[in-house]
Amino acid sequence: MGWPPAYFSERLFWGLHMDYIFTFLLSMTPIGELRLAVPIGMQRYGLPWYGVFPVAVIGNLVPAVFWLLVLPRLGRFMTSFPNPIGKLLLWRSERLRKQNAERFHRYGALALTLLVAVPLPLTGVWTGSLAAWGFEIPFRRALPPIALGAIISGTAVTGLTVLGVFVAE
Repeated sequence: MGWPPAYFSERLFWGLHMDYIFTFLLSMTPIGELRLAVPIGMQRYGLPWYGVFPVAVIGNLVPAVFWLLVLPRLGRFMTSFPNPIGKLLLWRSERLRKQNAERFHRYGALALTLLVAVPLPLTGVWTGSLAAWGFEIPFRRALPPIALGAIISGTAVTGLTVLGVFVAE
């Protein structure tokens, strides 16, 4: 018996099919994001691309909104005293700054969009939110390029998944 159990996938929750809920939740994960949610939603659950795409993009943006609002305060708090999480935040933000400082200063919001849009490991809305915090980009200026990057990434992953399903048939 695989996950999710067939009992759950056949039930409706607030008028939504549970497979869409699982796809939404998968798109919120820090490593998987859209790269995980779209193929599983289409291939494992058999959902249509036009249903999976918006659910996965919206689910992928939930952590971005949360982290863009919370990370400035949390970052100040966690780096105010010695601890492993504060060190990890400082290390990752400093690494992002070193690797992308020239691009961010030259291209601005486009650099943030490209960082999120590339569907590879260690890119996506989680990394984009951390980069926005590291470069001190305010919420109102950071969310639109992150959302655009998520849409581009979702389009690429959905297109490749549709193409892969089409070729496999």
